[in-house]
Amino acid sequence: MTDFYFAYGSNMNPERMRARGLAFTRHEAARLPSYALCFNKRAHNKTGIAYANITYAPESIVEGVLYQLAGDIEVMDPFEGTPVRYSRELFPVAAAESVIWAWVYVANPAYIGSELHVEENYLNHLLSAGDLLSAAYREHLAGLAPVVASDAPADHNTGLRFNV
Repeated sequence: MTDFYFAYGSNMNPERMRARGLAFTRHEAARLPSYALCFNKRAHNKTGIAYANITYAPESIVEGVLYQLAGDIEVMDPFEGTPVRYSRELFPVAAAESVIWAWVYVANPAYIGSELHVEENYLNHLLSAGDLLSAAYREHLAGLAPVVASDAPADHNTGLRFNV
């Protein structure tokens, strides 16, 4: 198996990873070639809200955070709804100096929808990756038109553990 996990969604926030109990020894910028980031995974508890997903796109690249795990990836499965909402698969991910096989969560087709919107607090988790993302990718994420959840508290720690 592998000791690496590639996060492209809200788990790019290392504080979120710690709050979820996934131990890691380091994290770094990484890229998943031939895939594109999309927000088409239906939230299980919020109508019309999307979570991140990836889709095959030969000319695209998904930027994210590669974590070297100090614990078991299975800790993340309940948070990702695996194996029901997301499946956990191995993908070759381009890190700074090599290609590394890493765990990646992919939305199951039954949970993919259209006309969904990303919430601002969820998008902020992605943006928390900061300098681990290219300026162009950060600009793209920042340019998305998120919705603000009417029931979302202003606390910046909101949703560290669960998808809120």
